[in-house]
Amino acid sequence: MNLRDKLRGLLVRLYARRVEGHLDHAQVPKHIGVIMDGNRRWAKAAGSTTVHGHRAGAEKIEEFLGWCSETDVEVVTLWLLSTDNFDRAKEELVPLLGIIEDVVRTLAADGRWRVHHVGTPDLLPSQMQTALKEAEEATAHVEGILVNVAIGYGGRQEIADAVRSMILDANDKGVSMEALADSVDVDMIGRHLYTGAQPYPDLVIRTSGEQRLSGFMLWQTAHSEYYFCEVFWPAFRKVDFLRALRDYAARHRRYGG
Repeated sequence: MNLRDKLRGLLVRLYARRVEGHLDHAQVPKHIGVIMDGNRRWAKAAGSTTVHGHRAGAEKIEEFLGWCSETDVEVVTLWLLSTDNFDRAKEELVPLLGIIEDVVRTLAADGRWRVHHVGTPDLLPSQMQTALKEAEEATAHVEGILVNVAIGYGGRQEIADAVRSMILDANDKGVSMEALADSVDVDMIGRHLYTGAQPYPDLVIRTSGEQRLSGFMLWQTAHSEYYFCEVFWPAFRKVDFLRALRDYAARHRRYGG
């Protein structure tokens, strides 16, 4: 590392401390959703492989959760694999699934996070399903941040699954379709989402400069604040995270208009 890079790093750290010092912890979001975008573009810019980009993105996760643990964040939802990702070439998808499985096992072994899967299990390889089940069971007692790992996740699929769950639940209880139709409301649908009784995201962060949700938690983010960051996910820094929190705290949240 040359002198210029050292000075730049020092200035960034000093600036991060300044932002952190002025952060109002009373205004910190309780639930943060993260669309971790840009692994492939980061790798391409670095002259490396796509798999290396996904590994670098995976390594960023625990660092990010560590920053969250220094605040009052209670729930983090990480979008690791969408339903659309299954259309990727086998040469990319197979290593990516292995990397994600390693992430799940690492988070469970850490001991600081309570792991919960959100997504459609049937889309995943049996080995991945086993890893997720074991992670949830091993961390069920943990009192730290609840980490939702969105794997095989799609927002529209989640709503479809919620409706299916409501119908099956009503059938099991002997409730007629007419009675179910009369009783359906937004709260009922919310209870049947993958996130169940969890609080909805207050803040959604998307990296890489893309300014769209791509189907992320369509139901839950109706009143969420969004923060779009130009940085690719593997290069996301603590100062970027603090800027997102500062931006969130500065907004006047108005529900319904």
